[in-house]
Amino acid sequence: MVPIVAQRRDAVRRYIEETGFPFDILIDETRDVSRAFGVWHRIGLDAWNVARPALFLVDRAGVVRYSFVAPTQKDFPSQDAIFAELDRLGGPRV
Repeated sequence: MVPIVAQRRDAVRRYIEETGFPFDILIDETRDVSRAFGVWHRIGLDAWNVARPALFLVDRAGVVRYSFVAPTQKDFPSQDAIFAELDRLGGPRV
């Protein structure tokens, strides 16, 4: 699992240091990845240049096997829902 966030590097570094987040995080400062997956928008309800919370499970061949795109900044699937989808797809739990 590799989270990708559309944030500034310093903000992500602080988050990792404060929370002890256990995964590597890819940083999409330019929003290129967010745009490619169709989750970036110029104006959000509470921010400019923002990516909607989203989750994509991509297999080794690069095929998107599951996607969730939140309607608002506060929505995201639960950890149980994510693991259930991984189980359904036969993917490893990390």
